[in-house]
Amino acid sequence: MLTLYFAPGASSMAPHIALHEIGAPFAAVAVSFRNNETRGADFLAVNPEGKVPTLLIDGRALTEVAGTLYYLARRFPEARLMPRDDPEAEARVISWMSFVASTIHPARRQGLDHAMKVFELADQRLGERGWAVGDYSIADIHLFRLYWRFAASLKPPPGSFPRLEAHHARMMARPAVIRTIAAETAVGYELPA
Repeated sequence: MLTLYFAPGASSMAPHIALHEIGAPFAAVAVSFRNNETRGADFLAVNPEGKVPTLLIDGRALTEVAGTLYYLARRFPEARLMPRDDPEAEARVISWMSFVASTIHPARRQGLDHAMKVFELADQRLGERGWAVGDYSIADIHLFRLYWRFAASLKPPPGSFPRLEAHHARMMARPAVIRTIAAETAVGYELPA
């Protein structure tokens, strides 16, 4: 049994999308930042770090976006969220995941100018490919979640990142993204602007 603890719009949105992509049954448990639920005894018993995402796999906690996405892609290979039998392509997915986690994710906290430079780099790195590594993968899900938040909150001028904007549009058309956004919107977003 899979259970995802998530906060709407937070980084946990990425494994939420992946769970909808793979189509396996899962329970979704929303936690509130506003109500400090990630610091409450009930949640800390699940994840002592007090962070989302937390994915319970038969009661065992797995944390961090990259870890949860990697697990889901490998556990459900039929969903084709990770290249198979191609070590270089698989390494490129991991490279994107590392870039998103270590470079893109912290950029927003370093100011708009820095974030714009980082997203310009991501736009260049994406290139003319439709997806981060050629075929749709967990790297696209991870990249999308951060660009989705950046575009919605900091509102870069249209045309600033044409490749990322096209990637965002392709992602927004995916049924798994549509379902995830609908589910998280129904709970309500509590993220800072």
